[in-house]
Amino acid sequence: MSEKRVLRNFIDGTYSDPADGRYTDVVDPSTGEVFASAPLSCPEDVDRAMRAASKAFEQWRAAEPKQRQLAMLKFADAIEARAEELVDAECQNTGKPRRLTLDEEMPPSVDHFRFFAGASRLLEGKSAGEYMAGHTSYVRREPIGVCAQVTPWNYPLMMAVWKIAPALAAGNTVVLKPSDTTPLSTLLLAEIAAEHFPAGVFNVLCGDRDTGRALVAHPTPQLVSITGSVRAGREVAITAAADLKRVHLELGGKAPVVVFDDADIAAAAEAIAVGGYFNAGQDCTAATRVLAGPGLHDELVAALAEQARNTRTGPPSDPDVLYGPLNNANQLARVRGFVERIPDHASLETGGAQVGDRGYFYSPTVVSGLKQDDELIQDEVFGPVITVQRFSDEAEAVTWANGVEYGLAASVWTKDHSRAMRMTAALDFGCVWVNTHIPFISEMPHGGFKHSGYGKDLSMYGLEDYTRIKHVMHNIG
Repeated sequence: MSEKRVLRNFIDGTYSDPADGRYTDVVDPSTGEVFASAPLSCPEDVDRAMRAASKAFEQWRAAEPKQRQLAMLKFADAIEARAEELVDAECQNTGKPRRLTLDEEMPPSVDHFRFFAGASRLLEGKSAGEYMAGHTSYVRREPIGVCAQVTPWNYPLMMAVWKIAPALAAGNTVVLKPSDTTPLSTLLLAEIAAEHFPAGVFNVLCGDRDTGRALVAHPTPQLVSITGSVRAGREVAITAAADLKRVHLELGGKAPVVVFDDADIAAAAEAIAVGGYFNAGQDCTAATRVLAGPGLHDELVAALAEQARNTRTGPPSDPDVLYGPLNNANQLARVRGFVERIPDHASLETGGAQVGDRGYFYSPTVVSGLKQDDELIQDEVFGPVITVQRFSDEAEAVTWANGVEYGLAASVWTKDHSRAMRMTAALDFGCVWVNTHIPFISEMPHGGFKHSGYGKDLSMYGLEDYTRIKHVMHNIG
């Protein structure tokens, strides 16, 4: 085994050690072995990062939009040029298949930065006008200030991009805490950013939940953004409320995939398998909750089971696998527990077992015969487990699809245009796909309803979330 790496925080344009010298182990989930130690940042580290971000904000907010755009475009080019290096870090952190990560995650990450680089010059407000006699009014759209951001372990690099790109484009500065299990690629991203942005514009603090709590509670940030669990989102909202900070929450999901009898079964099954098993199902929008029409239910279950049996999981170096391991031992135990508790009225069609004796790999799994109130239907599993329910008609499909606490994403599969229009209106989710599942584009917003949180990532809506509105009135009389 190679010598363990010692990671450091990235504050004010340079690497630095944690103030109290505490570290935590970082584990490669494909082997279960420790490969690095990362700082457990304390309040003193948080305070130092906030001071750096506050100082940098005065310079960065004053930059002309074209200057911010140019810096972001150069940063995007640098990410693209160093994609192999970033993917190496991402795969060691997560165990993801290397080829898929390079092909599927790096191009959109670069594109998101390029989109927001251009968007930085297109912020809109109401036109100036005389809405009162003798007075001219107009609207200024301004950056908020320092933003505290917390990213998850399922897409550490891409979620960092989703958060920092709109924040920086709007003229804010950032202190970001990656998950304690996946800090590597985010630190490298900050190192690359330091070549293109003023020191202190983008700072990365490693740490655990206590570090995150200190970040949220610090008086400096004017906005707190987190992608994580509902529990974490609630904690952030409660803590931020004490200081009346803005909060931007992208939380869990339980995406329904509603497949009607007229759908193309083969196409649906293939897309559901990819959308359900990609990244080991560790995706808030994963296609893991299938609602099947009565006429095709049995055939769809058989097709999904066949897709599962033909889907492979394995280490990053294997070019033929669709997904890698679950992120950590606790997540493996959680997924295994859900499957072990399958009720008697349900059937395990295939899968349901750990794969290999190293790392946290779990087999592609299909479960049928579940009822609406079963925990596998109501709770987010965050693993490669696809469930199938048989609905009787369109009304029941809508009721069951909406009958969970989440509201992030959904999809509808049908050849009936009128039905598709009815369903997209009736489904209570922030994103609804028709005859596809899981594509994202920079120009369109992503964000949920209900317990999936509020605020938007991507698109101009995401950029506006990182701005504040000021009314200015001149007496011209």
